[in-house]
Amino acid sequence: MSVRAFGDKVAKFMMVMAATWAFVLTFIIMADIIGRGAFNAPVQGVREIVANSIVIIVFLQAGYAIRSRSMLSAEFVIDRFPFWARRAALAFGYLLGVAFFALVIWGGWQLAIDSWVGGEFEGEGALRVPSWPTRFMILFGSALAIVNYLVMAYLDVMRPGEGSADERDALFRASSRR
Repeated sequence: MSVRAFGDKVAKFMMVMAATWAFVLTFIIMADIIGRGAFNAPVQGVREIVANSIVIIVFLQAGYAIRSRSMLSAEFVIDRFPFWARRAALAFGYLLGVAFFALVIWGGWQLAIDSWVGGEFEGEGALRVPSWPTRFMILFGSALAIVNYLVMAYLDVMRPGEGSADERDALFRASSRR
């Protein structure tokens, strides 16, 4: 299995996990609202669960967003560039994406280890949520984002174009809209 196919499968699986967890999270929030309003008995720890879950959901979906070309981009500007300038702009954007997520990993690695070793928890009282799953999911999601940025760089920048410049422009536009 190629890196591209493996990255696609992992990204799709993580996106499905994130969507499933977001769906479950709605029921947890709804139970808290109903418990708070109807019975004056809120569900303990919902704030901590939601705070950690939002971060996990974002990083679970980052790889899929990159691979499906759903990340923020200014196509209306890039479409006006000639083929070589588009390729250079994409290369620069992919390089910035790799650099950003590499910095997230570099800055978060020690925090994740310290959270694991030190037994760091969020919340006080009835429910204490461990912090280490969130921290390690940030690292894992960032690593997958880097892999997907590198795959996209290969597909859009490094792959040699075939045919005339006009044919390459048409192929480029078609591939960027997938």
